[in-house]
Amino acid sequence: MRIGEAARASGVSARSLRFYEDEGLIVPGRHENGYRDYCRSTLDRVLVIRSLLESGLSVRLIKSFADGAPEFADEVRRYRDRLAARITALNEQQAALDAFLREVRP
Repeated sequence: MRIGEAARASGVSARSLRFYEDEGLIVPGRHENGYRDYCRSTLDRVLVIRSLLESGLSVRLIKSFADGAPEFADEVRRYRDRLAARITALNEQQAALDAFLREVRP
């Protein structure tokens, strides 16, 4: 399918599809006239990329996954651990603010 159809089918913009291609995250086929041709497996990959980006992973890290880097899972675990630490710190800050507000509100 062409880029417009692929954008509608995947829920990402044509611009995003071009960006993913420029970054080497996907490699769509090409028609004889040079138009991109997106197959189902490429769209499935786009959905994975989109999910990873929405999870906060960087394009650089996702690219290492696209390149088949074996340490990808370790990087994701480290990212998740850093995220968990940030969540803990934010929860502590929220609790401190809640305690302050309880004291200043009648």
